[in-house]
Amino acid sequence: MISSVRGPVLTIGLDHAVVEVGGVGLAVHATPGTLATLRRGAEARLATALVVREDSLTLYGFANAEASGLFGLLQTVTGVGPRLALSILAVLEPEALCRALAEGDTAALKRVPGVGLKSAERLVLELRDKVASVASVPVGGGAGAPASGRDHVVEALVGLGFVAKQAEAAVDAVLAENGGGNGNGGAPVDTSATLRTALSRLGKAR
Repeated sequence: MISSVRGPVLTIGLDHAVVEVGGVGLAVHATPGTLATLRRGAEARLATALVVREDSLTLYGFANAEASGLFGLLQTVTGVGPRLALSILAVLEPEALCRALAEGDTAALKRVPGVGLKSAERLVLELRDKVASVASVPVGGGAGAPASGRDHVVEALVGLGFVAKQAEAAVDAVLAENGGGNGNGGAPVDTSATLRTALSRLGKAR
C-alpha cells in the first residue's frame, strides 16, 4: 500500500497531478480543492490511497490523512466506488462531510452529483457511528469558515498558471450563468463542472 507520496509536482491537470517520486512520475487523482494547493515545480506531500483493480492501479491523493481515511470509509458503503467517494470529498470538505453524516443531513449529501435521497440515507445509516473515528475535530465543534467552492476553483486555475484576476473573472462569469451561487451562503458550487467550464472560457479568451 502506498500511504503517501512526496516530491516535486511536474504537472497539474483537471483531476490529477503528476508527482515525481524517485525519478518516477506518479499520476495522483485528487479533488479540485487539493489540486489548488499544489504548484508546478514545488514539492508536495500527499496522503494517498491505492485502488487496485484487475486491469488498473489508480492512486488517489489527499491534503491530509483525515480526507484519505474518509475516502476509504466511504467505499465501505454499498454502491460507493472510488470515483463517487472522491466526488463526495470534492463537494464536502472533511469536516462538513463528517457533520452531515453524524447529523443525518441528507440535503447536504444530495449536493453531490450521483447521490440521491436513497444513497444519502444509506451513507448516513452505515457511517453515522463510524465517522468519529476519522474526524480530526469534534462533530459539531466550532471552526473557522471553510473556503467557498468559488475560491477552490479560482485557486485551482491559479495553480494551472492563470492570473488571479483573470481566473476570478472567468469563475464569476460561469457562476453567474448557472444561478450565481458562490458556495458560501449562495447555491452550492459544483467545483469540477465549474472548473471545466472556466477553463474552456479562458482557453477561448487566449
